[in-house]
Amino acid sequence: MTGYLSFIEFLKSKDIEYKENCVLAEYSSFKIGGNADIALFPDSIDKLVDAVHEMKKLKIKYTVIGNGTNVLFADSGYRGAIVFTTEMKSCTVTGNMISCESGHSFTGLALTAQKNSLSGLEFAYGIPGTVGGAVFMNAGAYGGETAYVLEESTYYDPATNTISRLYGCEHKFGYRHSVYMEKDVIILRALFRLKHGDPDTIKEKMDTLMQKRRDKQPLEYPSAGSAFKRYPGYYTAQLIDELGLKGYSIGGAQVSEKHAGFIINKGGATSHDVLELIGYIKDRIYEKYAIAIEPEIRFIK
Repeated sequence: MTGYLSFIEFLKSKDIEYKENCVLAEYSSFKIGGNADIALFPDSIDKLVDAVHEMKKLKIKYTVIGNGTNVLFADSGYRGAIVFTTEMKSCTVTGNMISCESGHSFTGLALTAQKNSLSGLEFAYGIPGTVGGAVFMNAGAYGGETAYVLEESTYYDPATNTISRLYGCEHKFGYRHSVYMEKDVIILRALFRLKHGDPDTIKEKMDTLMQKRRDKQPLEYPSAGSAFKRYPGYYTAQLIDELGLKGYSIGGAQVSEKHAGFIINKGGATSHDVLELIGYIKDRIYEKYAIAIEPEIRFIK
């Protein structure tokens, strides 16, 4: 407790917003999760770096995430600090380049690009995560990927208390993968290189893609987006559908009847329900097709 009391005094001195005994379900697109000892909402890179450095010194367990759209929080909560980056959202446009902090909405970034007659981020419109999350997992949709437009990114390494950058191919982007998944560092900022275009044409494409999302995805229910990564040569949602698992439920967690690639919270779902359902789907697919699919959802406990 001494460490936490010292840390709270530190947060007050740095004017960093925080909540004690934070209900994580309220900050999860899944609407699932117990309480965290403390949640932080730094509104600048300096405040984030200062807070993480202090937690390292005080040996407080922490996890840094965006806005909770691709995660599943444990029913038992989190003994430590969850750092949400959503207040870190400054953004600047210079010519055909956009630089923004990692907590900026990815959909909001697409809108900023469109308003400045810049094309290349249309695919991001409707992706609910943050820019940092998009870089971390190389978010993509409808033929577009973060990798295609990212010029560079800036990150903080808590182990060395240093800030560094990655450029282009140094990100080692792949399908739903970047080098950040192999590094224990925190994405702070991203720089995107786009192309000039007609804002009306860009908006038309964005609206078309958004309508596709509404038509095909169960946006009316809490979820964490696509539950599984694609296995090379297969569409996971199609495999789940072929197994007749649309609508299959465990507790309050259900395979969406609208899109088999989504697991939704039909009401009162627990993280245990979701994990059980994920395991059941993985087992059924392995039995039928002898392939091991991987969850796309990040479990935090």
